[in-house]
Amino acid sequence: MIRPMSARFRIAVTLLLLAATPAVFVHAQERRPNIIWLVLDDASPALGSYGDAQAITPNMDLLAREGARFTRAFTHTPVCSPSRSGLVTGIYPTTAGTHHHRSLRINPPATVMQLLREAGYFVAWPGKVDFNFDPGAINTLPAGAADSTAQWRNGPPPKQPFFAYLNLGVVHEAQVRGDAQLHAKNTARLKSSEFHDPAKMRVPAFLPDAPEVRKDLAQFYDLMTAADYIVGDVLEWLDRYRLTDNTIIMVFSDHGTGMPRSKRWLYDSGIRVPLMIRWPGHIAPNSVRSDLVSLIDFAPTVLSLASAQIPRTMQGQVFLGDKRAKEREYVFATRDRMDETPERMRAVRDKRFKYIRNFHPELPYAQLNAYNEQNPTMRVWRQLHAQGELTGAPEAFFATTKPREELYDTDADPDEIQNLAADANYRKILERMRGVLDRWIKETKDLGEVAEEELERRGVLRHRSPAGVNGVQGGNGGI
Repeated sequence: MIRPMSARFRIAVTLLLLAATPAVFVHAQERRPNIIWLVLDDASPALGSYGDAQAITPNMDLLAREGARFTRAFTHTPVCSPSRSGLVTGIYPTTAGTHHHRSLRINPPATVMQLLREAGYFVAWPGKVDFNFDPGAINTLPAGAADSTAQWRNGPPPKQPFFAYLNLGVVHEAQVRGDAQLHAKNTARLKSSEFHDPAKMRVPAFLPDAPEVRKDLAQFYDLMTAADYIVGDVLEWLDRYRLTDNTIIMVFSDHGTGMPRSKRWLYDSGIRVPLMIRWPGHIAPNSVRSDLVSLIDFAPTVLSLASAQIPRTMQGQVFLGDKRAKEREYVFATRDRMDETPERMRAVRDKRFKYIRNFHPELPYAQLNAYNEQNPTMRVWRQLHAQGELTGAPEAFFATTKPREELYDTDADPDEIQNLAADANYRKILERMRGVLDRWIKETKDLGEVAEEELERRGVLRHRSPAGVNGVQGGNGGI
């Protein structure tokens, strides 16, 4: 016979439980997952796990096999500073006022780093803070980027749960176009069999097939292999300190490949990114996710996984874990001024179709941009155009004006060559996508139509001179 507890005994048990609560809470906090971001700089899904036969990326392919590979992941803007702004704030740059490449937002929104620190995470951010705003002095301002800017892989991990970042800048366009000496330095770990033959490169339909283009493509693939070695180093570090089982590792890129008509452009070559996530015990191995995911979703997702509060101002949505939101129907992307080059474009994409609106159709596709003009591919492309040697899509890029609207079937036309906007067979799709973009512009309070000078007058931003103009060092322009 089980005797019921007396009132005095029940009180004693309650007091014991209350006394134990802090210890229980601390234990729960310690079991929160570590989170690592490995961010490829300027990289499309040029990986073996994505079916790219030219890629040599065994470590990233291993991550895909041990976790999930996302086939429809996209950035919200195809250049680094506004892309990273939305990545760390969960707010569209066109809402936050960080949409012009090379400007400085005053009083920026909270970052995922700040919010994780407040939630008890140790934040290691030893690199790029290219957000179009100042993240604050380390350890003094609440918006500071990190608890540490030291290279966290060089020693043991912190005792508390941590959020660590590593920028894989070896793939950046400035490295792709680097001279032989720089390329040799960046690829020092590659075996002779891991270098890529320019003659065997697949040249996208929108680029001219020229030796300079093939060389740039081959060097990009070499550098993807160099980045893969670094990913392998991180995996080894996790194993060495027995952190693998309780660490979420996310590998992705800030935007597409650093080649003309890719980076800086709203085609999939500029906004589609690789995304592999491994989370042992929570994500089944060899998972393939085909739902639409945007970089704007990363901040709220990481906060959710860390059991931290998500600000209502964040416009992204959670795509992993118990609080996963309903799948997206659309992702959105924007382009505004980049360095000294003015522009305003907006795009919306569903799982198949891409709609682009050009707010300045009077401007050519191939506007001059000092940083982009340093690419051997861009230089030979202009030369071939001037010599009258181009036809088809490569020549169309030099049209003196643009259509106001573009529509592409990305399944049938992955290089986005055939504009269907004027095709009567696609009228209903065009009207649907047009309406979706109109609503998004209104709902997100898109600041694209507001002049930068007016945003300065309103106290939203402090202007920063474009790279290569007014004494600012041009070498930072396309970062």
